[in-house]
Amino acid sequence: MIHMEKRNHTAVNQVTEFILMGITNNPGLQAPLFATFLIIYLVTVIGNLGMIILTHFDSKLHMPMYFFLRHLSITDLGYSTVVGPKMMANFVAKKTTISYNWCATQLATFEFFIVSELFILSAMAYDRYVAICKPLLYVVIMSEKVCWALVLIPYLYSIFVALFVTIKLFTLSFCDSNIIRYFYCDCLPLMSMLCSDTHELEVIILILSACNLFPSLLIVLVSYTFIFVSIFRMNSAEGRYKAFSTCGSHLTSVVVFYGTLLFIYLQPKSSHTFDIDKMASVFYTLVIPMLNPLIYSLRNKEVKGALKRVLTNQCKIPA
Repeated sequence: MIHMEKRNHTAVNQVTEFILMGITNNPGLQAPLFATFLIIYLVTVIGNLGMIILTHFDSKLHMPMYFFLRHLSITDLGYSTVVGPKMMANFVAKKTTISYNWCATQLATFEFFIVSELFILSAMAYDRYVAICKPLLYVVIMSEKVCWALVLIPYLYSIFVALFVTIKLFTLSFCDSNIIRYFYCDCLPLMSMLCSDTHELEVIILILSACNLFPSLLIVLVSYTFIFVSIFRMNSAEGRYKAFSTCGSHLTSVVVFYGTLLFIYLQPKSSHTFDIDKMASVFYTLVIPMLNPLIYSLRNKEVKGALKRVLTNQCKIPA
């Protein structure tokens, strides 16, 4: 009955643009939030871009672990850039609109980077499993071809998911209202604006979300199960500490990232509260990409050594 009513309420005019409501309507918070997120975004860009450059040009970081870190930084930088600058512009702009085509582009690009990151995180978990549980075969198992396959296949799959969901959503009819109660174009707020029957789309998104989250999460859980068993069997306390320190940062980030996505996308539509979803989305779209370079890189002795070598070489260049 509800779906029938939605189909009868078709849009009178073709939607050409949307209005993004943003994080808050309080004028007194606009400037402080703009300054806060500008700092967060600048740290994100510097940290992730620095990680990409270091792992690419420093020969001592040409290892599988840093290969995956480079691609993690690419995805972090990608989806934070898709969301961050437009959100910050809306804090100071009088007209917080986004065109129909750019909204579709933003959704597709965001979906691509987010889905890619899920499988890159699972590839990193597998890499840590091989390094700790099969150290003598590490170089053989984690060959260059295997590493490229573990990132290229997720990239291709993510392109398919992003285009499929975006095309499916934007071929449906939007209602008269073009106000998005969110700070970027995401599936859930856009679906709430559709006049067409959304049952098929909801099922598709639920299935794809499950296909994205559960296999990648299963790889992480299985990998860490073997890692923990291997660590507890170690006789050396120093060896256990070193193994834990290698995996602890990655595991923490995985719990936060997967937990946030599960909270947002796999709860029933009727129980969604956009204000809570917005806060969770801010965390994983802007805060986590800033934290990842610090978690994975700046606490790592090899990365610190690479950074020192770069700075030392720069200082030796004659003026």
